[in-house]
Parts: sequence; structure tokens; C-alpha cells
Amino acid sequence: MTDQTMGEAPFGALLEDPEEMRRSGYEVVDAIVERWANLPEGPAWQGATRDHLQPLLHGPAPEEGRDLEGLLNTIIRDVMPYAGRIDHPRFLAFIPSSPTWASVLASFLIAGYNVFQGTWLESSGPSQIEVTVLDWFREWLRYPAGGSGVLTSGGSAANLLAIVTARETAGNPERGTLYLSGQAHGSLERAARVAGIPSERIRPVEADEVGRIVPAALRAAISRDRAGGLEPFLVVGNAGTTNTGAIDPLAELADIARGEGLWYHVDGAYGGFAILDPGVRPLMAGLERSDSVTLDPHKWFYQPYETGCLMVRDPALLERAFRIAPDYLQDAEWGPRHVNFCDRGVQLTRIFRALRVWLSVQRYGMAAHRAAISRAIALARGAESRIRELPELELLAPQSLGIVCFRYRGGGGALAGEELDDLNRRIQDEIVNSGFAMMSSTRLRGHLSLRFCVLNVRTTAEDLARVLDRIAAVGRRLDIQRSKL
Repeated sequence: MTDQTMGEAPFGALLEDPEEMRRSGYEVVDAIVERWANLPEGPAWQGATRDHLQPLLHGPAPEEGRDLEGLLNTIIRDVMPYAGRIDHPRFLAFIPSSPTWASVLASFLIAGYNVFQGTWLESSGPSQIEVTVLDWFREWLRYPAGGSGVLTSGGSAANLLAIVTARETAGNPERGTLYLSGQAHGSLERAARVAGIPSERIRPVEADEVGRIVPAALRAAISRDRAGGLEPFLVVGNAGTTNTGAIDPLAELADIARGEGLWYHVDGAYGGFAILDPGVRPLMAGLERSDSVTLDPHKWFYQPYETGCLMVRDPALLERAFRIAPDYLQDAEWGPRHVNFCDRGVQLTRIFRALRVWLSVQRYGMAAHRAAISRAIALARGAESRIRELPELELLAPQSLGIVCFRYRGGGGALAGEELDDLNRRIQDEIVNSGFAMMSSTRLRGHLSLRFCVLNVRTTAEDLARVLDRIAAVGRRLDIQRSKL
């Protein structure tokens, strides 16, 4: 059989010349560094319609390859700018991400070395790094010795693993019921559905005026459901809600879960790493008593997206829920001290996420990470003070962690209800569409609320003051225009 009939030439075309690899690699690094260096001067958000993008990017797959330099230019010019610049200092919407350079370099290495990290056999060094990173997290959470977990694509995947583990540990109850705050992240309800728990057995529990679960309401709901023949098996608390940053009374929820014999999971995807701040740690009391915790290093631990984590008090329960031992993996059994991370979740094929965290901590140290978290909280506190000072603005929820919720109310306070909601929507739309800042909204007690989430290491007090002043100025102008109609 000839090389031609074996297809050697087409296959060989997938290999690059080493010098071309270096040249194009430097080009990509230069583009990223240039972007980072000029973030504050550019827009915080820039979108485009499909009518604009399709002529630039759509078309049939080419039969022959094209010049790499031209393709990279197309990506840098026509693709990457049309997205939220989530690490921009005035990107204050949703929950931003602000990765370190070390974590970006780690991502480059992860892709280039193409590590498969499902088993210790195929990734001994990478698996040891993940064991080490998980042990760091265990210490910060004050989990007992032996606690561990698994890195995931994010909080949504981690919450799914937690719910399945809780369900399996409870013996797969036919009428299993779980309890969570009405402020819980939407991924929990989605995960429950995937785990086979219908919506009528997902119990939102009453929250107080700042969005924290009311323990007495939780006790009453569990008691009521037991009397009705249901089988409570899981309580979910929040260590920083997405809406307002509220932290549930975690110690009281732990008492209830223990007393009722329920699995206790805490969703700390947003706020969990705030436990590193000495001022926040007391508010997290009880977190160490949970059975599992979701963490998202790609939020408040400055990692690129798809760096999530589930921590569990007893990893044997996680492995009992997910471990499968097919014959084709029999060579991967190295004994209990050598973790096969595929046994702790749904993925056999996994990337080496832990390197991002490990390299960041080794490069910058814990003091720098802790200071960045504390600084973000202080900036949010300063934004709250500024809102109180501006007569046109009204605080709708007290600052918690890095989140502040407020609205424009006007100088005279004449607007209310839908009219006031509509005015705030228009303020938000104008500022976002201008690219000056990116902010999102939510609803609190029936009112539309503007919302800041401060996380980015590039954000300054001046950035926040400028955005708040712009909101007040745009609101005044729109209010005057409305009154003249």
C-alpha cells in the first residue's frame, strides 16, 4: 500500500512547522497582552447582530487550508471584540471573571500538552497537582482531614454532582425532596431536574428581607413534607447569592440538616472564596459543617472560565455515587492513594484545570489573592456609600460581599411602579449600549434593581464613582425628557 493510498499527505498537512508555530504563538500572546494593556480605554461591552457577523464569518468549510496569519487576524478583528469584555474594569454585570496571567499561561500549557486527566495512570503529575489544590481548598474551608473533591467545568456541574451524591447517599428515595432559598442559583433547579427530582419536590424556602433563608420556615417545610409522606434528603444553603450576595445563616442550617438527617450542601460558587477575607470569615461560620460545597475559582479566585469545584467532606460518598469500573479501565487501578478523578464525576475525559490554580497561587502567593478579595469588598462598600450620597439613587439591598443593588429614583421621587422600572431599564440600556460600562439588573421585592458586582482586580473606586455619576446624569436627562412629553 502506498503512502498516497494510506492518506499520508493529507494527514501530514495537519502538522505545523516549528518556526511557524513559534511565530503564530507569539502573535496570539501579543494580541492578548495588547488587549489587557488597553482594556480601560476600550468598551466594556460590544455586541453585533447576526446580520453583521454572518457575512464576515459564515460559509462552507474550505476544502484546502488557508494562511494562518490571515485567519488569526480575522479572529482578532471580527470575532473576539464582539463579546462582553468581562475583565474590563467597568464590567460590573452578572458575576465577572478576571483571570491572572499565570492562569492564562497554564491554560496554554494544558491545551498544548493535551493532558487527559481522568486517571492517575495517564496523568500522574497533573493528578498530584489536583490533589494538592483540593487540599488547599479543604484547609481554607476548615474541612476535616480526608475531605477532598473534584474540579469541574463550573458551579452548575458541581451542583449537579452534589445533588446526585446526596440522592445516592439517601438511598435514592422515591419521593425525595430538597430545600433551597428562593434566591438560589438557577443551576440548582436544573441539576435537580437532571437528577430526576420533579419541580414539585423542589421546595423554595421563605427568605428574609435581605434574601437569607429563614430557619424556622425551613424546619416547618421539612416537618410538613414528612407528614405528607415525602422524603426530605437535602438542604442547600448559599454562601453568597448571585442576586444580592446574601449569606444564609449557615450554622443554623447545619443544625437543622444534622437534626433531620439530611445532606447539607452549600453553594459557594460566587462567595465561597470570600472566606479568605478575615472580615467575612465569621459570616461563613457553619460552612465547615456542610457535607459538600460548590466553589468557582473562575469567579473570585481569578481563574479562566471552566474552573469550578465540588468539595465533599467524605469523598468516598462521591466515588460511591459515580464510580464505574469497566474492563477497559482495569489497568488504571493503582490503589486508593492514587485518585482516578473520573470516579468523582460524570467526565472520564477531563482537562488539567488544577494547573491554573496551582500556578497562580505559586506565582502570586496567598497574600495577593486574599488582598484582591478584600479590596473588591471594600470597593463595593464604597459604592454603597456613594449611592447613599447621591439623592437621585436609592439602595435596594445592603452591600454584601462585592454586590450592591440600587436604582435611580429621581430627585423628586414622583415616579413609581412600572414607570420607575422602565426609566431604570432605559438608563441601563443607554449606558450598556454606549460601551462605557456593563451592568445587569434583577428584581427585588417586585422592583427592578440595577446591580453592581465588583470582582475585577482592575476596577478602581474612580471607575465605580464615574459609573454611578453617569447613571444619575442619564437618569436626570431621561426624567426631564419624560416630563416634557
